[in-house]
Amino acid sequence: MFTGGRSSRQARGAARAGALLFAVAAVLYNGWLLEFLLPTHLDPRHSYVSELYAADQPFRPLFGGIESGCALLVAVGALLACGIARGAWARCGCAALAGLGLSSLADVLVPMRCAPSVERACEAVHPWHTVTSALAHFFLFASMALLSRAAVTDVARSALIGRWGPRVLAVALPSAICTVGPLLGRPGWHGIPQRLHLVLVGVWFALLAAELARAAVRQPDAADGGRGRAPEATRIGAP
Repeated sequence: MFTGGRSSRQARGAARAGALLFAVAAVLYNGWLLEFLLPTHLDPRHSYVSELYAADQPFRPLFGGIESGCALLVAVGALLACGIARGAWARCGCAALAGLGLSSLADVLVPMRCAPSVERACEAVHPWHTVTSALAHFFLFASMALLSRAAVTDVARSALIGRWGPRVLAVALPSAICTVGPLLGRPGWHGIPQRLHLVLVGVWFALLAAELARAAVRQPDAADGGRGRAPEATRIGAP
């Protein structure tokens, strides 16, 4: 899926690096699991994960740091993938991944002021944080849709994303919608679908890591003078 635009050696290196970055991001994106080991005093059933790094929370440095690190990994991984992707659908999908990374980083930089699930006076809608969260969701779903569409033209080389991308999107989208209760004045039980959503995003990153790893294996070595060069039709989004 990711085998275009650069020399064989450069493409292989970019694919390997991108695979590693997305694999680590898949783990870090679910760093919220540490809440079960720490005295956060937040109920996972009724709280947003972003409350863990709200401005007044004691573990903001930890959870905010994890979120920021993950965001940077996704942004850099997206740029590497974009450099070896071919086709408008694929390049737009990689651009959406970069947007996801940057929006997630902004999410940490403009956090919720407090934790509304435990403080009645705390408003769930923080204007800037709500905007950055909305952008992160938009870019996430755009990346899933665009890269799944790109995989349609390269089924043999993009089996994982082509098969599982639409399925992950089909579950991740409604799970995200189920988290908007507090924004509409109806809090409660939104923590469960949100955490399910985060697990699915981790799965999405793992799929991207696997596709990039497969691309690195398929990419021929430039040392043979180009005799083993991958055909144009195997590149992501190739017509």
